[in-house]
Amino acid sequence: MDAAHCDRPLTAIEYLAWEASQEIRHEFIDGVVVAMTGGSLSHNDLTVKLILEIAPQVQPKGCRAQVSDAKVFVNATGNYFYPDLVVSCDRRDRDAQQSLQFPCLIIEVLSPSTAAKDRGKKLRNYRTIPTLQEYVLVDTVQVFVERYRRSCDLWTYRSYEAGDVVLFESIDVSIEVDRLYENIVLIPEEE
Repeated sequence: MDAAHCDRPLTAIEYLAWEASQEIRHEFIDGVVVAMTGGSLSHNDLTVKLILEIAPQVQPKGCRAQVSDAKVFVNATGNYFYPDLVVSCDRRDRDAQQSLQFPCLIIEVLSPSTAAKDRGKKLRNYRTIPTLQEYVLVDTVQVFVERYRRSCDLWTYRSYEAGDVVLFESIDVSIEVDRLYENIVLIPEEE
């Protein structure tokens, strides 16, 4: 089956069977298969810095920190996404092989072509995950980090710029914004 030429929405089972044989990653959004595009070097550099900071601090606590090849299943919508970084400290995800379902932290590194989807459809989907405590967006055009945090049943928003320290409360890890963006070549803004 060629998902690009499929004349009907797929079921999740069809998507999972089809995607397992593909060479590139595809997200599954409302029955539609969407190919993942490659990121810029800045995108990759930021993702690497984040995983190098976070993984060593959460793994001793029994948490899994995964990068962009790990799928997250959103049970409420039936959608599958590949976030840039996901952390799960939930026992139910410890032995997962296909996808994580109970993350506490999801980070997306923005690119000009994905920013609207990351702030819109993905945010709406991720907020339905009961275990998710934080959703973080890291910009590649400017030194700017956004954090959505669940507090009881409300989501709060906070932004961080140069000189600030981002506290990932869900995993008790903090990262200096200046250190995160050190030696990162930002993507020029589109005119």
